[in-house]
Amino acid sequence: MTRLALRTGVRWKISFAIAGVGALIAFALSLVVHNSARVSMLDNARDLYMDRLTLAQRVYETSKPKTVPKFGGAKLNDPALPRELRHLLETDHEATFVQAHHGGPPEIWAAVPLGNGDVLSLHSRFPTRSAAIMKDLDRALIIGSVSVVFAGSALGVLIGGQLSRRLRKAAAAAGKVAQGNTEVRVGEAVGGVVRDETDELARAVDALTDALNSRIEAERRVTADIAHELRTPVTGLLTAAELLPPGRPSELVRDRAQAMRTLVEDVLEVARLDGASERAELQEIALGEFVSRRISVLDPAVVIRVVHESWVNTDPRRLERILGNLLANAAKHGGTPVEITVEGRVVRVRDHGPGFPEALLNDGPSRFRTGASDRAGQGHGLGLTIAAGQARVLGARLTFRNANHDVTGPGDGTSGAIAVLWLPEHAPTNSGSFALPQLAGD
Repeated sequence: MTRLALRTGVRWKISFAIAGVGALIAFALSLVVHNSARVSMLDNARDLYMDRLTLAQRVYETSKPKTVPKFGGAKLNDPALPRELRHLLETDHEATFVQAHHGGPPEIWAAVPLGNGDVLSLHSRFPTRSAAIMKDLDRALIIGSVSVVFAGSALGVLIGGQLSRRLRKAAAAAGKVAQGNTEVRVGEAVGGVVRDETDELARAVDALTDALNSRIEAERRVTADIAHELRTPVTGLLTAAELLPPGRPSELVRDRAQAMRTLVEDVLEVARLDGASERAELQEIALGEFVSRRISVLDPAVVIRVVHESWVNTDPRRLERILGNLLANAAKHGGTPVEITVEGRVVRVRDHGPGFPEALLNDGPSRFRTGASDRAGQGHGLGLTIAAGQARVLGARLTFRNANHDVTGPGDGTSGAIAVLWLPEHAPTNSGSFALPQLAGD
């Protein structure tokens, strides 16, 4: 089952997190401040009304005849007296009560029992001035909370943007390293004054790159040394085989000696390509005419189509090597007919065999791996590896895919392996290549 994933950047994740935390804190503080202010104002109002009630009680008890004072709204045995306040008076000498009203300010009651069983009370709505102060306070709290959320979001964007830029620089540098540019250092690409976990990641990637480069270089040197040491005895073996008398055993010896010599030369070429020391000798050529002429010499049975002619600046020798290896691979592992299509700067080589193995499509060509059993045949897996390496020297891109039910070509259109060589628009002079004058006959 495929799981849906929401892709967001670090910048926005940090911004949303800071905004969310800021909103929660602002909301909690606003509630605390609002309730504290409301409780404080109500307590002050309770004390004020109790003082007024005490004064009204003294006036009532000292007056003859006993009369309820007119100030403060004092009443005797008020029928509107809340039941909650009556219950409080049963246990307390005096009591206050806040009666809330939905959608309006609350009423504040103060009551005291008299000696003859009567109850003297006064009440009034919450002061308008206090209600206005609470509204102003609530408005200020809302504005402050919104400001905190927006300020937190802006701070999150700044912090997350800095971290995101550093991570993107690290990813771009790591991508260059993955493409073979071992001189790139992730730590230098990240840079910056502030040090954080990104620098630790960069140091780890650089250390891993150095370790892998050392291992690859050691393996390349061992391979090159072994192949170089084998070259002399193999050449002597091939020379000795030529001196054998004619016959079937002699032919078998010469054939195996020649195969061993080809393998040694291929291994040496792979080692040179891995060392990134190869440089292309550039020359301006008409791609379609060059491919038609060279392929007709290599294999006259190949079907060649030039859809669109284009002039390219490349190394003819290396281009011929790439095409030769692709044709050899098609002849060994593919099926006829083999077709080559030239369209602008793109060259497609297609056979009508079982197609490339899945491992090659996923991981690319690898030395000494010939793929699945249906394409195993003979060989050591060096042909496509050399072709890919020569393409890198040219600054080109070599891709591999299978054509299932592809009817674009003149063949039967059922299946086959397709190798596509994409030549660059500009010559790779920045890698140390140099242009040569056009040679006659090329």
